[in-house]
Amino acid sequence: MVEIKSDGELEAMREAGRVVARALAAVREAAAVGVSLRELDEVARGVLAEAGAESPFLGYRPSFAPVPFPGVICTSVNDAVAHGIPTRYRLRDGDLVSVDCGARLDGWAGDAAVSFTVGTARPADTELIARTQEALDAGITAARAGGRVGDISHAIGTVATKARCGMPADFGGHGIGREMHEDPHVPNRGRPRRGYPLRHGLVLAIEPMLMSGGRDAYRTADDGWTMVTTDGSRAAHIEHTVAVTDDGPRILTLP
Repeated sequence: MVEIKSDGELEAMREAGRVVARALAAVREAAAVGVSLRELDEVARGVLAEAGAESPFLGYRPSFAPVPFPGVICTSVNDAVAHGIPTRYRLRDGDLVSVDCGARLDGWAGDAAVSFTVGTARPADTELIARTQEALDAGITAARAGGRVGDISHAIGTVATKARCGMPADFGGHGIGREMHEDPHVPNRGRPRRGYPLRHGLVLAIEPMLMSGGRDAYRTADDGWTMVTTDGSRAAHIEHTVAVTDDGPRILTLP
C-alpha cells in the first residue's frame, strides 16, 4: 500500500534525512587508503548514535539474503554494484567506493548513497560517477506532482542508455516512510506516463546504479549479499530520498 505523507511528516523525514547526510559525509571524510570498510561502518555507527537514530540496515534480512545484514552501511567497492558488506578489506589507491546509508529517527526513515574514489582516480571512474549523478538528477527532476513513476524511470534510463552503461534490471528505487522499503517500486528503466501517479506527499528513494561495462547482468557474491558485475566492470550507486510536492521535488537527504 502506498502511503502519502502530511507536511508535518515530511518535516520529520527531513530530520532523518539530515542524519543520513551527516553519516555519509563523515564516512567519505574518513575514507582513505588503508582504512578498512569495517572502520567506515564504525564511523557511521557513531553518527547514528550521536543523533539518537537507529539503523534500518543492521539486521535487515530480505528473502534473498542468507543472513541478516551485519552493518549500518553498505560498502560496495569497484565491481560491486550495491549491498556490499563492510568487511576488513582495506581501501587501496584508485578504489571506487559506493556507500549506502539509512537512518530511522522518531519512527521515520531516510536513505541515501554516494559514490567516490579513494586516492588517485581513474578518469573512467570519474566519468561513471558523473553519469550516475546525472541520472539521479534527471530522476529527481522528473519527480513532479501530476506525473507518474514511469517518468522517473524513463529519465534515469535515458541517461544510462546515452552513457552506454548497464543497470541491474530487477533493482531500483522505492517508496520510503516509516519503513525503509515501501510501495511503490521505482524501476531505473521504464516508459513515461506509466506507473503510480506522483502526488504531493509521496516520498521515494531514487537510486540509479550504473555499470560501466554496458551490460545489465550481475551476480550475487559468495557472501549472499553483494551484487557484482558479471564482467568485472566498475559500478557506481548514488541515491537520495525525495518528496514529491506541489512546489517541485524536495530532497530530504541533503546536509
